[in-house]
Formats: sequence, structure tokens, C-alpha cells
Amino acid sequence: MAKEPKASIQDNPLVRALSRWENEGGRTDADREKRAALAKEEEALILQCLGAAVISRWNNLPTEVQRELFARAVSVGEPLATADLKEQLARFLHSHKDL
Repeated sequence: MAKEPKASIQDNPLVRALSRWENEGGRTDADREKRAALAKEEEALILQCLGAAVISRWNNLPTEVQRELFARAVSVGEPLATADLKEQLARFLHSHKDL
């Protein structure tokens, strides 16, 4: 039984079409950078919205949950700035406690 030669990747019409599209400028590094920037903006917006939602319900959260969230928030920052971040977070939470 003779084996049929495997078709070259270039024989695939989808591969050829994608190659033409890329060669015509269909995908550029600028596009990739733009998508990455948009993803970062989206991430920042999501974090901002979630943070605002947590702050708006802060006083209704059990103390244990407040402490855990506070500790996690501080751990996200730079290790050398932990004390400053703790102070800033505590001040912020205190000033927004009645919202």
C-alpha cells in the first residue's frame, strides 16, 4: 500500500489566504500593541468598578472579610511601600466609610 504524500501546508487554501492577508498588512505589530493597550484599559476599568462596588458595601461586610480584603489589597502593592499603602488604604476607607 503506497502512502500518499502529505499535502504541504501551503496547499491549504486557508493558510494561503491568511498569508496573503498578513502580507497585505492585515496584522501588524501596531495592531497587537493597540489590542494590548485596550486590554489593559479594560482591566483597569473592571478593577475600578469592582473596587467601587466593594467600597460602597464596605460597612456591611463582616470584619473578618474587611481584614482579608485589606490584607490582599496591601499585598498587591510594592513590598517596600507596604506601610505607606496600608496608611493610604486605611485613610481612604475611613474617609469613605459613610458612603
